[in-house]
Amino acid sequence: MEKETLRKIWLQEEEAAHIHGWDFSHIHGKYDEERDLPWNYREVVNRYLRPEMKLLDIDTGGGEFLLSFGHPCENLAATENYPPNVALCREKLLPLGIDFRQADGGGALPFDSQSFDLIINCHGDFNPAEISRVLKPGGVFVTEQVGAENDRELVALLLKDVPDLPFPEQYLEKAKAAFEQEGFCALEAEEAFRPIKFWDVGALVWFARVIEWEFPGFQVEDCLENLYRAQELLEREGVIEGRIHRFLLAVKKRG
Repeated sequence: MEKETLRKIWLQEEEAAHIHGWDFSHIHGKYDEERDLPWNYREVVNRYLRPEMKLLDIDTGGGEFLLSFGHPCENLAATENYPPNVALCREKLLPLGIDFRQADGGGALPFDSQSFDLIINCHGDFNPAEISRVLKPGGVFVTEQVGAENDRELVALLLKDVPDLPFPEQYLEKAKAAFEQEGFCALEAEEAFRPIKFWDVGALVWFARVIEWEFPGFQVEDCLENLYRAQELLEREGVIEGRIHRFLLAVKKRG
């Protein structure tokens, strides 16, 4: 395919790079990740969840994952701070009777102390002191997090200058230590590096624009030569591959 044709396709993908909730269906079939993690986040949450429990989902996205549990709505609460997702949550969650509130997961949580039996958080910010405050004694916090070294090979492939790690504290041992300082004990703790694969450079363009904190300043026009090299790599190898960095942590509040 001619370079100018590729450029136009990539610019279209750049323009299309907007999401609501955490919906990557736009590039479905063109990339793959998280297929072989050594844990299943849903199964981990279900190990601790009981119907009578008060459950909070921090940084819920559009509430999709939270709703998928079929938990009694009167026992559900959620927070989100990204404006498009806040609007989505107000539209979807509030009419169901779910206690949704706009809040930054890394800051103060707008709930009374000792309100919840279980708090979950998938790829969102968290504040160990606030989680301790709003959890009941014996309550559990479960999180799957994106680690500090996530997608670094892809960042190096696309950007002219590789930036510093955007979240250098995002390692399992650091998160575990932060909760232990707040009086928690660890129930489960795992960390993993696994492949992420792309079979289309346009999908990688869309991905890089959506995950803008990992690919700061990425724009098609500014990174064309690197994108052409990525296309050559794809045609030669049949795939563009990087590594994801994930960790899972489940902790229990003493008491």
